[in-house]
Amino acid sequence: MIWAKSHFDQKKTWHFKSIDRHIYFDKTGDLAWFDELLNTQMKICRGSGVMIKQNNQWKVQQYVLSMTIPNPLSDSIVKIKAPIEDALIQTLDKR
Repeated sequence: MIWAKSHFDQKKTWHFKSIDRHIYFDKTGDLAWFDELLNTQMKICRGSGVMIKQNNQWKVQQYVLSMTIPNPLSDSIVKIKAPIEDALIQTLDKR
């Protein structure tokens, strides 16, 4: 919330429109997980997450937003991101 607050204060937030969503509940009805396709300024993205119901309110426990890459473009995208991610992998492997 702290990181995003300045963006919301400036009224320059993101506009994500759900175009396909699936929600699943556990047997108690107090735990849910979902996945969704979103129409965004980055084109189609996938969101997924886990929510828990506490005091009759749903709270996000985890949320993941990912850009989608069509399979035919995968090889070219990997070549673009390889130098950046190879360096990050090396840094993280040293821990």
